[in-house]
Amino acid sequence: MKFRPLHDRILVRRIEAEEKTAGGIIIPDTAKEKPQEGEVIAVGPGARNENGQLQPLDIQVGDRILFGKWSGTEIKLNGEDLLIMKESDIMGVIEAEETVKKAA
Repeated sequence: MKFRPLHDRILVRRIEAEEKTAGGIIIPDTAKEKPQEGEVIAVGPGARNENGQLQPLDIQVGDRILFGKWSGTEIKLNGEDLLIMKESDIMGVIEAEETVKKAA
Protein backbone atom coordinates (compact mmCIF):
# COMPACT_ATOMS: atom_id res chain seq x y z
CA MET A 1 0.00 0.00 0.00
CA LYS A 2 1.29 3.47 -0.89
CA PHE A 3 0.63 6.58 1.18
CA ARG A 4 0.73 10.20 0.00
CA PRO A 5 0.46 12.90 2.69
CA LEU A 6 -1.80 15.88 2.00
CA HIS A 7 -0.94 19.58 2.24
CA ASP A 8 2.02 20.29 4.58
CA ARG A 9 2.07 16.87 6.24
CA ILE A 10 5.09 14.57 6.30
CA LEU A 11 5.43 10.80 6.81
CA VAL A 12 8.37 9.94 9.09
CA ARG A 13 10.09 6.71 10.19
CA ARG A 14 11.65 6.99 13.65
CA ILE A 15 15.37 6.26 13.85
CA GLU A 16 15.94 4.06 16.87
CA ALA A 17 18.38 5.26 19.53
CA GLU A 18 21.46 3.29 20.52
CA GLU A 19 20.82 0.38 22.86
CA LYS A 20 24.05 1.01 24.80
CA THR A 21 25.42 4.05 26.59
CA ALA A 22 28.88 5.41 25.86
CA GLY A 23 30.14 3.38 28.84
CA GLY A 24 28.76 0.14 27.39
CA ILE A 25 25.69 -0.22 29.63
CA ILE A 26 22.77 -1.82 27.77
CA ILE A 27 19.50 0.11 28.12
CA PRO A 28 16.37 -2.09 28.43
CA ASP A 29 13.37 -1.33 26.20
CA THR A 30 11.28 -0.21 29.16
CA ALA A 31 13.78 2.52 30.10
CA LYS A 32 14.26 3.91 26.58
CA GLU A 33 12.71 7.19 25.56
CA LYS A 34 10.99 7.61 22.22
CA PRO A 35 13.48 8.68 19.57
CA GLN A 36 13.18 12.30 18.48
CA GLU A 37 15.02 11.69 15.24
CA GLY A 38 13.56 10.35 12.03
CA GLU A 39 13.86 9.87 8.30
CA VAL A 40 11.34 11.49 5.94
CA ILE A 41 9.58 8.86 3.81
CA ALA A 42 7.00 11.01 2.00
CA VAL A 43 6.00 14.68 1.85
CA GLY A 44 2.83 16.45 0.80
CA PRO A 45 2.75 19.03 -1.99
CA GLY A 46 2.73 21.97 0.44
CA ALA A 47 0.31 24.39 2.07
CA ARG A 48 -1.59 27.19 0.38
CA ASN A 49 -0.77 30.77 1.33
CA GLU A 50 -3.27 33.63 1.72
CA ASN A 51 -3.31 34.19 -2.05
CA GLY A 52 -4.12 30.53 -2.74
CA GLN A 53 -0.67 29.77 -4.15
CA LEU A 54 1.04 26.50 -3.24
CA GLN A 55 4.04 26.95 -0.92
CA PRO A 56 6.33 23.90 -1.33
CA LEU A 57 7.86 22.33 1.78
CA ASP A 58 11.49 22.83 2.84
CA ILE A 59 11.70 19.15 3.81
CA GLN A 60 12.48 16.49 1.19
CA VAL A 61 12.21 12.71 1.11
CA GLY A 62 15.33 11.18 2.67
CA ASP A 63 16.04 14.11 5.03
CA ARG A 64 17.03 13.19 8.58
CA ILE A 65 15.02 15.39 10.93
CA LEU A 66 14.68 16.29 14.60
CA PHE A 67 11.19 16.67 16.06
CA GLY A 68 9.49 17.13 19.42
CA LYS A 69 8.99 14.21 21.80
CA TRP A 70 5.19 14.24 21.45
CA SER A 71 4.97 15.47 17.83
CA GLY A 72 2.86 13.83 15.17
CA THR A 73 0.31 11.05 15.05
CA GLU A 74 1.46 7.45 15.24
CA ILE A 75 0.13 5.12 12.55
CA LYS A 76 0.83 1.56 11.43
CA LEU A 77 1.31 1.20 7.67
CA ASN A 78 2.27 -2.14 6.08
CA GLY A 79 3.15 -3.45 9.56
CA GLU A 80 5.58 -0.58 10.24
CA ASP A 81 5.14 2.07 12.94
CA LEU A 82 5.34 5.54 11.36
CA LEU A 83 4.50 9.14 12.24
CA ILE A 84 2.49 11.73 10.36
CA MET A 85 3.28 15.33 11.31
CA LYS A 86 3.04 18.84 9.98
CA GLU A 87 6.14 20.63 8.73
CA SER A 88 5.80 23.08 11.64
CA ASP A 89 6.37 20.19 14.12
CA ILE A 90 9.90 19.71 12.77
CA MET A 91 12.68 21.50 14.64
CA GLY A 92 15.37 21.06 12.01
CA VAL A 93 17.19 18.92 9.46
CA ILE A 94 20.29 17.00 10.56
CA GLU A 95 22.97 17.37 7.91
CA ALA A 96 26.12 15.33 7.39
CA GLU A 97 29.30 17.03 8.64
CA GLU A 98 30.77 17.13 5.11
CA THR A 99 27.77 19.15 3.88
CA VAL A 100 28.09 21.60 6.78
CA LYS A 101 31.84 22.12 6.17
CA LYS A 102 31.33 22.80 2.45
CA ALA A 103 28.67 25.43 3.21
CA ALA A 104 30.95 27.30 5.66
